[in-house]
Amino acid sequence: MGLRLRIILNPSSGRELARNNIEDVLAWLSSRGKLERADIMYTSGKGDAARYAMETDVSQYDFIVAAGGDGTVNEVITGVKNASLDIPVAIYTSGTVNDFATINKLPADPSDFAKMLVDPVIQKVDCGKAGDQYFLNVLAAGIFTDIAYTVPSDLKTAIGPAAYWLSAMKDFGGIMDTMPLIIRNGKEIIETDAVMFFVSNTKSVGGVRNLMTRADVTDGLLDVMVIKKVDVPEIMPLLGKLVIGDHINSDKVIYFQTSEFSVESPESKKPVVLDLDGEEGPSLPTTIKCVHEAINLVIPKEE
Repeated sequence: MGLRLRIILNPSSGRELARNNIEDVLAWLSSRGKLERADIMYTSGKGDAARYAMETDVSQYDFIVAAGGDGTVNEVITGVKNASLDIPVAIYTSGTVNDFATINKLPADPSDFAKMLVDPVIQKVDCGKAGDQYFLNVLAAGIFTDIAYTVPSDLKTAIGPAAYWLSAMKDFGGIMDTMPLIIRNGKEIIETDAVMFFVSNTKSVGGVRNLMTRADVTDGLLDVMVIKKVDVPEIMPLLGKLVIGDHINSDKVIYFQTSEFSVESPESKKPVVLDLDGEEGPSLPTTIKCVHEAINLVIPKEE
């Protein structure tokens, strides 16, 4: 008996290489007699990946394969959780940043990915939840954090990571803009003016591999980092601390781990919209929590 795969694919992801990579995976499996069935569901718009995941008949498949960028993966995870599906998920990312795949050493080469499917390890990993919406890697708000969903898809496809940097450069004028935040973490109440904040499930955010230095995808905790209001002369010293991994000790940074907290911005001049894995999410106020061992993730065996 070969593998039975339900593949949810964003064909425009990774400069439109996602489709070719999946075809190479299936060719490798077929040539070795390891494939019984592969149903490919192509996404064409927002919500498609979540719907395809929710419609999965788990009795007919061994794995769901999420093939695309962070947004596609987010939707698949959302669909799996909303439908309470108990099926392993294999993530084949071909997007622009791919934080979750990189930090978890998920294979990018088609043959390596195929080998992982044939001889998998299933690991239970956490995910985050903001209100009623899920995120697998990161929730963010503030300056720069809307780039992922405001940069046009065709621009990201054409020039890849450069699209993010070009858009970020235009946003530097807003470095002095702040969000008044009230964070309630158990009995602790934090009030501060922030330029941005992150809630992460893994160490990597926006391609910065060790931004959340204590994060672990299996520990039942989310890592929270708040960047306070900074003056222009303070920006370079803070970036210097970031380079050497000492940023969480800066007096401009609030960093803590928690399983659940609430955050609001009652005095903000405009709604504070959250970014969930590069997709536009809910606005503040909201409660954010870790869903422990939420997903059965397919990972490669350690060499």
